Amino acid sequence: MTKNNVAFGSIRHVALDMDGTIYKGGTLFEWTLGFLARLDALGIGHTFLTNNSSRSRKDYLRHLRKMGIVATADQLYTSTLATIDHVRNVYPAGRRLFLIGTPSLADELAEAGFEVITDPHSEAEPDLVIVGFDTALEYTRLCKAAWWIRRGKPFIATHPDRVCPTDLPTVLVDCGAVCACLASATGVEPAAVLGKPDPRMLTGILQRHGLAPHELVMVGDRLYTDMVMAQRAGVMGVLVLTGEATAEDAVQWPTLPTVVLPSLKELGDLLARARRAKSSATDGE
Repeated sequence: MTKNNVAFGSIRHVALDMDGTIYKGGTLFEWTLGFLARLDALGIGHTFLTNNSSRSRKDYLRHLRKMGIVATADQLYTSTLATIDHVRNVYPAGRRLFLIGTPSLADELAEAGFEVITDPHSEAEPDLVIVGFDTALEYTRLCKAAWWIRRGKPFIATHPDRVCPTDLPTVLVDCGAVCACLASATGVEPAAVLGKPDPRMLTGILQRHGLAPHELVMVGDRLYTDMVMAQRAGVMGVLVLTGEATAEDAVQWPTLPTVVLPSLKELGDLLARARRAKSSATDGE
C-alpha cells in the first residue's frame, strides 16, 4: 500500500466542515449524499462541524434535513458544544452564565444544565461571561457583560470569526468582533476562544467517540481554520477545493495540508481503495 493508503486505511471517523465542503450557500453538492452513503457502507462515522453559535443543533439538523441530509444530534459538533465541554472541564463549579448570544444559544446552554442570564438588569452574579454570535445584540447587555468582565469574571468566546459570510449588502458582525469590543472596553482578553481553528473542536470529537488521532480526518475548504486546526490536533487534514481555498493557495501555505483533493467524491474513492487494500493485505497474511 502507498503511504496515503496506509493513512486512510486507519480512518474510523470523518470530521466535516459544512459550507464549502458539503454544500455551498444553500446548494448541496451533487456528490455529498453519495459520499455520506459510502461512509456508512465502509463503517466510517462522521461529524458535521460549524463555528456558528447563533443556531442550536436542532436548528442545524432542520437545515441539513431541508437539503436531504438526515443526521442525528450526536453527528453535529458546534462551537457551542466545544464551549460547554470547555466550561465543564476548566470551570467545573461554573453554573451561572451571563450570555451575549441568541435565544438558540441560550436554550442550548440551559439544556446542558447551566443557568443563563440574558437580562442586563438582573442582580444575579454570574460565574462566567459567554460571548457568541448575537444577531440581535443589545447595547445594555454588551455594557453589562463588560461590567462583569471588569470585575474579574472569565469571559469565553464561542469562536473567533469577526464577520459571518453573507451574500447580502451588509456586514454581519460576528463573535470575534464583539469580543474585540469587550477587550478594548475592559482591557481583558478572552480566557479561551473555542471554535475552529482551536484544536478542542477536534479533541472533543476524539473523546466523544473514543478515537486515536490517526483514526480521524478533518475535511474542510479553508486553510487558516480547517487545516490549521487539523495540524494543531495532530490529525490528518484533507483540503477540498469546493469552497474558499484554491490549489495555488495550498501550495503557498507555509505548512501544506496532508492531502488536497477536488471534492469529497475523491475522498470517498481514497477511503474505499484504502479499505480494500487493507483487507487484501490482511487476507494475505
